[in-house]
Amino acid sequence: PEISIGDSRLMIEPLFQLRRLCHAGIAILIALSWSSMADASTSSVVERGRYLAIAGNCVACHTKPGGQPHAGGLKFDTPFGVLYSTNITPDRATGIGSWSLAQFSAALRSGTRPNGEHLYPVFPYTAYTKLTDADVAALYAYFKSLKPVSQRPPANEMRFPFGERALLGPWKSLFFEDARFVRKADRSAEWNRGAYLVEALGHCSACHSPRNALGAEDTNLLMTGGVHAHTDADGRTRQWAASNLTNSPAGLAVWTVDDLSGYLHRGISPRAAVFGPMNEVVASLSQLPSADVRAMAVYLKSLPANRQTVKSETLDVDTMSEGRILYNIHCGTCHQPEGTGGSDTGPPLAGSAVVNAPSHESLVNIILRGPDRPKVAPSAEWQKRRWKMMESFGDKLGDDEVAAIATYVRNSWGHTGAAVTEESVARQR
Repeated sequence: PEISIGDSRLMIEPLFQLRRLCHAGIAILIALSWSSMADASTSSVVERGRYLAIAGNCVACHTKPGGQPHAGGLKFDTPFGVLYSTNITPDRATGIGSWSLAQFSAALRSGTRPNGEHLYPVFPYTAYTKLTDADVAALYAYFKSLKPVSQRPPANEMRFPFGERALLGPWKSLFFEDARFVRKADRSAEWNRGAYLVEALGHCSACHSPRNALGAEDTNLLMTGGVHAHTDADGRTRQWAASNLTNSPAGLAVWTVDDLSGYLHRGISPRAAVFGPMNEVVASLSQLPSADVRAMAVYLKSLPANRQTVKSETLDVDTMSEGRILYNIHCGTCHQPEGTGGSDTGPPLAGSAVVNAPSHESLVNIILRGPDRPKVAPSAEWQKRRWKMMESFGDKLGDDEVAAIATYVRNSWGHTGAAVTEESVARQR
């Protein structure tokens, strides 16, 4: 169309064309803006999932020594046979690449495979069942974002009849509740945050609780300590005793919130330095915000004192005497004859949660081989520690001597622990 203004003729079609171009440009800008917002939102969810995976220490159980992260294959020795962790990278053939969010959620919170089979509770879905919908979705987004790794774990080697997954149906009806975490209104936000991290993501009770004959956590003795097998970096599987995490004298009674949060976040406190399987846990926790780790400490320190029954026995006088002499010769300089330790020599053994653990495996391991260093220093404080690194005594002392020292420290300074035998030391070699 055209119009006349006096003697001039103005063609207005180009204006319509310009308007169309402007509208199209605005539409493109809106689309790009929405796309950018969607990408940012997806990135935020993936980053949230990465944080949750760190808090849950997923990489430790789903990575074999020398293997690709999250590709599975780590060996678990259980009383029911040998299991291997699964590949949780997004490989479609050997991992979770073909899983939907609903299938991922069912595995994580209900212990059910996409084909309907039950998962063994060595995978702690008994804790992950408490995760929120949003956190499950974030974890799913994170694992889907990883580089796929084609790796199929070895077949499990379960003793009959435990290889029959159908038996886990009745097991779940007895020992598993599919339920989400419920905040306690009478507790602080910090306490609730700590409870969620400890009970759900951290699944601390999986190692720090005894289990019954069918492999379920003893609900009457939660967090009072447990014994579990752990495969070291050299591929050797040994037994370890997880400490009592309640406020019992056999557990964390002498620890303050600061002691505990420092240990969990930085790998060192006035009470202890990290070693053994806790190296992997602290390696993850050291990456979390300090407020979250402190919340965990606040929650743990709120747990009422509880402990497992110690078998009453008459200790051999000669063994205790030999243990005292050996302790003073080999240990007393750093840990002091009274077990009080020193700020620049060694941590205290009096009141030690490791010494007072329901079982002695961790204590024996550290005497035999010393405290293995974390692969990566969890903090500057850990690197600057004033304590001397404890030497190993496995090549210097016989099994009977190690047993005597362990028996002595487990029954001195107010401790009451079962005697350690020469045979049990030999099993830890």
